[in-house]
Amino acid sequence: MRLDSAHLFSGITMRVLVIEDDPLLADGITQLMRASHHNVDSVASAELAISAMKKEAFELILLDVGLPGMDGFEFLRRLRSDKLYTPVLLLTARDALNEKVRGLNLGADDYLTKPFASEELLARVAALERRMHGRVDRRRANGPLLLDEEAHRAWLDGKALDLPLREWAILIFLLDNVERVVSKERIARALCNWEQDMSGKAVEVYVSRLRNKLEGRIAIRTVRGIGYMLEECHAAQQPA
Repeated sequence: MRLDSAHLFSGITMRVLVIEDDPLLADGITQLMRASHHNVDSVASAELAISAMKKEAFELILLDVGLPGMDGFEFLRRLRSDKLYTPVLLLTARDALNEKVRGLNLGADDYLTKPFASEELLARVAALERRMHGRVDRRRANGPLLLDEEAHRAWLDGKALDLPLREWAILIFLLDNVERVVSKERIARALCNWEQDMSGKAVEVYVSRLRNKLEGRIAIRTVRGIGYMLEECHAAQQPA
């Protein structure tokens, strides 16, 4: 797998779980997905994946079929039997038609045969993103705030906002939880993988920067001792 297309970025940040026992391949996939601005965790077995999923919520699973112990097909069968419908992209060295059919029949969302190019993996992931979100248009509005997730752009009262990746990701997370109080710990977990922890103090800094850029037009309330809540703004108010 080549990493020469790692600059490609769909504009949507997801939390991804890579289940791959080959350390070199797992590291390559992880680097590629992180370079595409996804939050990625990697484990080497289905058993470790089950433990990871009890701690965190993942939006996409990249699953190797030939795992030690419980193989990828059995993991997928158990996942769907438990009514867990996280999108799964199977990665396997097996190119026999019956293996592909078996994976799809067990509930896989797509199938990629090794060896594969980084461009193809990114394209398959982007296709799953579009399918997951059900539309190509990823524009979202909250009063005077407009975001285009596909283009990774944001505007306030029609004026473009400069939002670095962490600020963008926090704003998206708060928009996903409008009118709900979320703790600093939940925000940090949503933005970081296990190897790159974010402190509560760092979250405070990013939220403070967001507030300054939103100029009070969109309220991010501090709920003392708990966390933050982004208030829903039903209509754009004219500046005083």
